[in-house]
Amino acid sequence: MLKEEKTLQELVERGIKLPPQPRVLVELETRLGKGDPDVRELARIISQDPGLTAMLFKAARSPLFNPRGRDLDKLDQVLMVIGIKQCLNLVRAIALSASVPESNRRAFESFWSRSREIARLAALIADDRITVCNVFPDQAYLAGIFYECGVPVLMQRFPEYCKSIQLGTVNCWPSLAEEDTRFNVDHGSIGYLVARHWKLPDFIAAAIHYHRELPPVEQGTTRSLAAILQLAVHFFFRLNRLSDPHWTDLADEVLGELCIATDDLSDFFDQISERFVSGEG
Repeated sequence: MLKEEKTLQELVERGIKLPPQPRVLVELETRLGKGDPDVRELARIISQDPGLTAMLFKAARSPLFNPRGRDLDKLDQVLMVIGIKQCLNLVRAIALSASVPESNRRAFESFWSRSREIARLAALIADDRITVCNVFPDQAYLAGIFYECGVPVLMQRFPEYCKSIQLGTVNCWPSLAEEDTRFNVDHGSIGYLVARHWKLPDFIAAAIHYHRELPPVEQGTTRSLAAILQLAVHFFFRLNRLSDPHWTDLADEVLGELCIATDDLSDFFDQISERFVSGEG
């Protein structure tokens, strides 16, 4: 923790500001930390933010989080159907994009649109592989949203960052090495610090930190989640008919971790993409 605090202080001194948690989220986490939460009280806290409430209802109506298709017209029903911990993760994910000030609307919209698509793909993959990986869809969705959240932080701090790497295009994937060279910091490390700052579960923060690598086998759930994220990114590339420059190096490890045979990958992609296009997740 001391090392993280020192790193955070160094970022602040360089003018790099991590997005603060919204007041509603802080209040929600404080109440949950007291134990034995009352669903109606939690609903009251969340309802203080109309935009957040609307997005949570939208997520809760998805077949992925509400497979029985129950009608939900009250916030306490959402909490009961999805579960309190799962709702907290969805609130964290939904709140992130609103917490980062926009410095370039077009690039921000493109970035968050891509992040939401990767998060949905990750959630669908986790849902299918849950018995293998023990990673739940809401956890994978949260990780997908936070996966590259260091990018908009750098966009805010360095005006030339957005232009230099063409963030407004769907095929733009910032290079960690290039960022280190140009700005002496990379979005993967910042994303990890944001995840820690927002009190995400340790294994989610760790999976974000590894970024385009897989952790050692002994890291268990962290490795499984990292594999889910890599496959979600790969499927995003395939859906957009783009080449994935990292997939050749990662494929064997990712598929092995998720227990997917190489010969079955195309069928699995068809299955996930069909659910994705139908609006699930």
